[in-house]
Amino acid sequence: MNRVGFLLKVKEDMIPEYKRHHENVWPEMLEALSRTGWHNYSLFMREDGLMFGYFETPHDLDTALAGMDKEEINTRWQDLMAPFFEGAGEHADKMMVELEEVFHLD
Repeated sequence: MNRVGFLLKVKEDMIPEYKRHHENVWPEMLEALSRTGWHNYSLFMREDGLMFGYFETPHDLDTALAGMDKEEINTRWQDLMAPFFEGAGEHADKMMVELEEVFHLD
């Protein structure tokens, strides 16, 4: 299993609404994530909206993203989430900045 970490930035004025959406992620979206190899997925956010994401996958980030690209529910979710992120209204899954793992302790 590979561990993947990434960064994204949520607009500060939209943080409360972003969090509300993640209290009730659509069941179909959760199923698609699991089906395409996203496991033990977590999001952590600083008060200014800088967000660290982590998940485990049998693949790499690009393969995991490619799997989600084939899921219609992901397109709908990304359309809904796009306005929350800093950037030119792109889908968040196109703006993820992958982090290099430099240490791990089991």
